[in-house]
Amino acid sequence: MSGPSSRMLALLSLLQVHRDWPGHELAERLDVGPRTIRRDVDRLRELGYRVEALRGPAGGYRLAAGSELPPLLFDDDQAVAIALALAVAPASGADIAEPAARALATVRQVMPSRLRHRIDAVAAVTKPEAVQVDANILVAVSEAEHRGEVLRFDQLPADEDRPPRRVEPYAVIARHGRWYLLAWDLDRDDWRTFRVDRMTPRSRTGLRFTPRQVPGGDPAAFVAARFKGSRRDDVWPCTGSVTVPADAVTSLAPYLPEDALVEASGPGQCRVTLGSWSWTGLAATFAALTVDFTVDGPAPLREAVLALSDRLRGAGTP
Repeated sequence: MSGPSSRMLALLSLLQVHRDWPGHELAERLDVGPRTIRRDVDRLRELGYRVEALRGPAGGYRLAAGSELPPLLFDDDQAVAIALALAVAPASGADIAEPAARALATVRQVMPSRLRHRIDAVAAVTKPEAVQVDANILVAVSEAEHRGEVLRFDQLPADEDRPPRRVEPYAVIARHGRWYLLAWDLDRDDWRTFRVDRMTPRSRTGLRFTPRQVPGGDPAAFVAARFKGSRRDDVWPCTGSVTVPADAVTSLAPYLPEDALVEASGPGQCRVTLGSWSWTGLAATFAALTVDFTVDGPAPLREAVLALSDRLRGAGTP
C-alpha cells in the first residue's frame, strides 16, 4: 500500500495500543497535519472502527474499549512479525506445528509480493521439541491463571491412589522449549513449578482466590532462580573460579555454559568462573571440562574438589 492507505494502517496500528492519543501527537508521528488525521479517522469510522474523539483543548482520539473490530489490517512490520512468529512456532514446545504451518500459508497468501519476499528470505529451519505440550491443556491452564481460579490436575506418571493437585496458578512460562506453571500449592503450602506437559487438568473448580505476591515480583525470574537451586534471586548459590591453560579455552568454549565468565589471568593462563546448585556439582562441572585446572577459590570449592577426587579414586579401585 502507498499514500493514504499506508497512513491509515499506521494510524490504526497506533490506535490499537489502547491509549489516548492527542491529535497533534498522531500528526507528528505520521508526519501530516491535524486535518489529515481527522479525515483518516473518518475513513476508519466508515470501515467500522469505533474511534472516539477526546474532549479538551488539544483534542484527541482513542479506539473504543470492547469494540467489535472488523477484520484487522496490519502494517508491514506487523505482518512480517506474525509470519515469523508462525514460522518458528514448532520450536516453542507447544504441539501446534501443523496449524501454525496452515496459518502461515494463509497469511503468506494474502501478503503483497514485497512482504512475501521478505518472509521467504528468512529460511527458518526449526525442529519441534522432543517434549511437546497439548495446545488444549496449555490453554486450559492459562485460562485458569487468567481467571484467578483454583486449578485441579493430575500429574504424570498417572497414579490412581494419588489425589489431584490443587494449586493457585500465577504464571505460565516458556523456558528453553518447555512450558511451566508457577503456582501456589494449596496442599504443600508453598510455591511450586510444574511442567505443563505432565499435567492433565480436571474440570473447572469455579473457586476464586486472593492473589499472593510472587517472591521478587517477577515470575520468570523466580522460576529461573528455582532452576538454579536458589529460593528467590536468579543467581547460582555456589560460584567459584579455576585457572586453566589459555590454549585450552578455545577448545572448551563450545562446552561452557552461557553464563560462564572467562578472563585472562596471566601469561598463558585464563580464569574460568562458573556457578552451580552445590559445591559438589560445581566441582564435577569443572572436572568434566577434561583439562588441567587449579582452584582459585573459594574454599568450599577447593574442599569439594578434594572430596570428589577421593570419591573418584575410590570408585576406580577394584
